[in-house]
Parts: sequence; structure tokens; C-alpha cells
Amino acid sequence: MEFTAGGRLEVRITPSDVGKRVSVRRLSEAEAGAEKFTDTIGVLTSWNEGVLVITRRSGESVRMAESSLVAGKVVPPAPVRRKGPAADFEELARAAARAWQPVESERLGEWELRASGGFTRRANSVLPLGDPGVPLDEALERVRAWYAERDLPAYLQTATGAAGTQEQLCAELEARGWVREVSAQMRVGALAPIGDLGAEVARVRLARSFDEAWLRRYKRFGVPGPHVLQVLGSGPSVWFASVPGEEGAPAAIGRCVVDGRWAGFMAVEVDPAYRRQGHATAVMTALARRALEEGASAAWLQVESDNDGARALYEGMGFQIHHHYHHYRSA
Repeated sequence: MEFTAGGRLEVRITPSDVGKRVSVRRLSEAEAGAEKFTDTIGVLTSWNEGVLVITRRSGESVRMAESSLVAGKVVPPAPVRRKGPAADFEELARAAARAWQPVESERLGEWELRASGGFTRRANSVLPLGDPGVPLDEALERVRAWYAERDLPAYLQTATGAAGTQEQLCAELEARGWVREVSAQMRVGALAPIGDLGAEVARVRLARSFDEAWLRRYKRFGVPGPHVLQVLGSGPSVWFASVPGEEGAPAAIGRCVVDGRWAGFMAVEVDPAYRRQGHATAVMTALARRALEEGASAAWLQVESDNDGARALYEGMGFQIHHHYHHYRSA
């Protein structure tokens, strides 16, 4: 990280740079008489009354006093990915939305309000891709009212960490008391290497629909009402995978939605008694091969940031982080 100009540290950012990606160095503390510096890179989301807020790629907001800055500059957007498929944020967000469609939805400008009886935050949150067509405070009041009519909490799904993501909107929500409850990673990878994995796919059963046994393994709901069944069955070309187990429930399951060049993977779950036996890899490989047959070439999936086991599995398959997404709940 280079801040010098003619050998001198310079602060070359101002409040007019809010909304831009910046790199700053600040004096954080002094130890035993020695100065200690901290470097931060992210989007400058506010600069008010001598305090800056920078939102990192992960969505973490870092506050710092203007007086602590020793250097700062505007930097280019994060470099285009060298591995995996090229994609922009909006393309991926729309592909993910088509793969997990709500029971009902309504437009508010370019925002989409989605509801599905409370089954998953993704199907019961606002997807704000663009301008709501009204001032933000009015839009948020309409969102609260729409979800209140359905006895649901009001959530917005936002993203950080890639070109075109919503660091500024995240900062505006936090300033209004909205609370970030869950963060996850959107990961992308090439599809062919997953299909080429040497997994034992003969044991994997693929079907166009799920059955009661599949639902018994997918434990993301209480009673599987019509809203659950509708969301799970939605998408352009949906496939369900299962590996037979004992006592009426599969050892492992998975779901894949093929949509043009994209194959989205979700609901990959393994019975704890069958873990570390290659079942998750077999499910992913079988689904990838079917998606390749349908013409897909790129893959995406979403994994919660604190799910270390799943992250390690997907990294081993070549999935890399594209951006982070978050669910904010109205206070």
C-alpha cells in the first residue's frame, strides 16, 4: 500500500469522496512510545462532524476520527477476478432470486418486496436492486407496512464487496437503526471442474421434484406448508439430489437450479452420522454433471460466513468469494 508523494504521507480524500473506494492509514494507538498505524480499505460511506465511516468488503463498518488520519487516497475498484466466471453483482443477485422465488411479491420502484410465510429470509426480504422511486425514509416506511400486513418482520437484503454493491445503503440502514442479523458469502466457480471430481455419483439419485424423505433431511422449517413446497420447487430448471440412508431419511441431499450459463447450488445437507464419507461431494458432482448437460458453465452458491466446514468444502472445489450479502432487520 503506497501513500507517499515525494516521500511524504498525504491525506488526499475529502467528504466529497463519500461513496468511493478508499484506502486510509490512521494512528490507532501508541505503545511504549512508538506510534502504531492501522490500514483500512473499503467504501467511504460517511464523513460527518469529524468522523469517517468506511465499510469493508465483508460489510464491517469501521469508524475513525478525522484527526487520526495520516494518509488516505481514492483507489480503483477491486480488480476483476482472475479465477472463475466473470460476473457483476446484479447478474448474480438476479440469478439467485430466480432460483429461490417467493410466494408473493410487489414492486416498489426497482425494489422487490418478497414474502413466503416466513420461510427463509431470502424469500421474505426486500431485494433493493436500484431506486425505490421515493425518498429512502418513505420507502422504508412502506416496507415496514407491507410486511406488517403479513405479520412478518421487515428485512432488506443488501450486498458489499464488489463493483456496484450497496455499501452506502447499508450505512443508511444502520444510521436508521436497522440491525444486520445474518451475513453470508456469494461464491462463484467454474462448473466443469466440479463435474470432473472423482466422486462416487452412482449412489446419487436425481429427480425433478422432492419427496417426503428429502424434506425430512432438509430441516429449515417446522411443518412444510404450501409456501415451503412452492419456494423449493421454484426456478427455471430445478433438480433435487439425494443419497439413500437409513430410517427413511437420505444420508445427504442437495438442490440445483440451472438458469442459462449459471447453476446455483443450495440445500446441500448431510446427516451427521454420514459426514466425512464424501456424500456432499458426490451430490455436488452429480448435480454439476446434469447442469453441464443442460448447457451451464458457471456455478454459484451462498454460504453463511461462520460455516467453516462448508466454506472449506467449497474452497476445495474452486469456489471463490464474489461478494458478501446481508440481511438487515427493521428495529
